Amino acid sequence: MRSIWNGAISFGLVSIPIKLINATENHSISFRQIHLADGGRIRYRKVCELDEEEVSGGEIGKAYEDADGTMIPITDEDLAQLPLPTAKTIEIVAFVPADRIDPLQMDAAYYLSANGVPAAKPYTLLREALKHSNRVAVAKYALRGRERLGMLRVVDDVIAMHGLLWPDEIRPPEDAAPDGDVTVRDAELDLADALMDTLGEVDMDSLHDDYREAVEELVAAKASGESVLPAEPEDTGGGKVIDLIAALENSVRAARRSQNDEGAGDGGSGGDMADVHPIKKTSSKASGKTAQTTEAEQTTEAGQTTEAAQRTTHRTPTGKTVSRSGSSPAKKSAPKSTGAKKSTAKTTGAKKAAAKKSTAKTTAAKKSTAKTTATKKTAAKKRTSSSGGTAAKKTASSRKRTSA
Repeated sequence: MRSIWNGAISFGLVSIPIKLINATENHSISFRQIHLADGGRIRYRKVCELDEEEVSGGEIGKAYEDADGTMIPITDEDLAQLPLPTAKTIEIVAFVPADRIDPLQMDAAYYLSANGVPAAKPYTLLREALKHSNRVAVAKYALRGRERLGMLRVVDDVIAMHGLLWPDEIRPPEDAAPDGDVTVRDAELDLADALMDTLGEVDMDSLHDDYREAVEELVAAKASGESVLPAEPEDTGGGKVIDLIAALENSVRAARRSQNDEGAGDGGSGGDMADVHPIKKTSSKASGKTAQTTEAEQTTEAGQTTEAAQRTTHRTPTGKTVSRSGSSPAKKSAPKSTGAKKSTAKTTGAKKAAAKKSTAKTTAAKKSTAKTTATKKTAAKKRTSSSGGTAAKKTASSRKRTSA
């Protein structure tokens, strides 16, 4: 690889000759501007605005434009005379933990290569010292006419340097946050956690630029005279605000299906993702809140309800997720579960209603039995009374006949 800068690393009194090499490259496809009428290239020419003549590169210098528009010429000799100790030196000023560097400051990346055999020993010493301390070096260096800030760290067996923006070049994020107070509910946070767990990790080397590949295919097709059919646009929802809970649940399902399909394509089973985070949504008309409840079967018969508790995911106060399973009566699957409370209240009400109905039926049966008994007793008295009167009449008649 071609070096873009030669100098040395200043490590205390140790000087390490190095070459600076670009660590990244741009694979973006570039386009030219053309004249639509005849396809001719559109080029930019450097023209002096005073005499309107084109100027070559050798006739062009630098100048600083003052506030009133005055041009103050600055030559390379003027800049070379400035007291800039980092003109040819990467000067290490401190060693700090890597997390002290804000990723917002990261700029271009370079590899530092030892320049010559004598540089191998001090280069290796600095590399191993960085590895051993688990720290990075903060340094100053000059490149392309200005002093810059950099961070040195170890990548495999090479010292890499990241150009850093100066702290005052980072804009504060004060106007980027959402306006107003936004509250995130536990159910939404649990679904977001489930989506992150389902998506899992990714092999960074497997990621690639799909758009660049599509542009290359388009260019190749046009170059060969083939007709290019427009791709069908994907339905992205049109940027409409939708139900967040439903969107998260659908995202979890889609991610699980994708993982199962990939597992089947690789010859594996892909795993059963249905029980990773069993979440059931219950809507409350009174409060308008949505709570996460256990997946339980509730069967009501003769005023009794049995809840078969199934696998439950519960968020603890510390934010950890605990998985419980068993056949014991169902417990709360999430704190402050409005749906579970309402379900229990409905079951209690059903028990009370059934008990009242049963008591009413028993009371009615008792009353009916009492009425039947009273009716039977009355009928018996009447029969007894009737039979007694008849017997008396017969006895009196017999006495009369005997007397006569």
